[in-house]
Order: sequence, then C-alpha cells, then structure tokens
Amino acid sequence: MVRKKKMREYEERIKHALTVLGEVSEDTTTPRNIRRAAKNSMETLQTTEYTPAVRASNAVSILDEILQDPNMPPYTRVKLWNVMSLLEAIKD
Repeated sequence: MVRKKKMREYEERIKHALTVLGEVSEDTTTPRNIRRAAKNSMETLQTTEYTPAVRASNAVSILDEILQDPNMPPYTRVKLWNVMSLLEAIKD
C-alpha cells in the first residue's frame, strides 16, 4: 500500500519534471546544447528499464553537468534547479 503510493508520487514528480524539461527543450532563446541536455534528460526519465530512482539520478547527473554552462539564461537555470530538486526526492 505505502509502496504503491510512493511509486505514484514518484511518477507524478517525473511527469512534472518532464513538463518543465519539455518547456526548456522547446525554448528557442536557450542555447542548443542546453536544449539537447534537457531532451536527453527527458529520454532518460522515460526509459522504463530502470527504477524511477535510477532514472531520476541519471537525469540529475545530465542536468548537473549542463548547469555549469555560463551561456545559460538565468530563468532556464532556475527551471533546471527546480527539476533537479523534484528528482532528487525520488529514492529507491
């Protein structure tokens, strides 16, 4: 029972993260490499062969790398930080 509730919560977090990453990947004012990283994170989150925690962890590592980019617009950086905090709460 508790496990199902947790899984549902994790899937909601992933769904929310995918929405925000989708916005970033479609934003033409964001540099291409950052949009590509957002798309890669989305693909990682949608892979069903791993647990939600592993998918979230992989996506966070992709985003963590790109957050160092000095060309990233501040509003995009804030969105990605929010996605990371959503995903970091997902545990096995």
